[in-house]
Amino acid sequence: MNFTEKENYNFNDLVEIVKILRAPDGCPWDREQTHKSIRSNFIEETYEAVEAIDTDDLDLLKEELGDVLLQVAMHAEIESEQGTFDINDVCDGICKKLIIRHPHVFADVKADTTEKVLKNWDAIKMKTKSQKTQTQAIL
Repeated sequence: MNFTEKENYNFNDLVEIVKILRAPDGCPWDREQTHKSIRSNFIEETYEAVEAIDTDDLDLLKEELGDVLLQVAMHAEIESEQGTFDINDVCDGICKKLIIRHPHVFADVKADTTEKVLKNWDAIKMKTKSQKTQTQAIL
């Protein structure tokens, strides 16, 4: 294993740690996990992050967001091992979605109120997802 401990870690370190955990000489439990076996963990960590928001506990929120991020990294690594996509593809997809859905920031569309932003967002989402009805959630 080629890993150096640090005082501070970043996103790339997380991705590397997950790869090490799932490697043949890594952690037996982590290697066995599938999307379905850690599905409930993903839900639980999301609920815990929401609880931290609801209780205004920023230290807990920081911790729980890390747990949610771990879940994303694990699911992406599982697919990376299958050759379907990796964490960079996940990041690429969300970046492209944010750019497309914010033409008032990244292009020449005018939207100077939240109402206009949400109207544009819904229209773009309906067009890009071929939806026939609007949703109120962003993303």
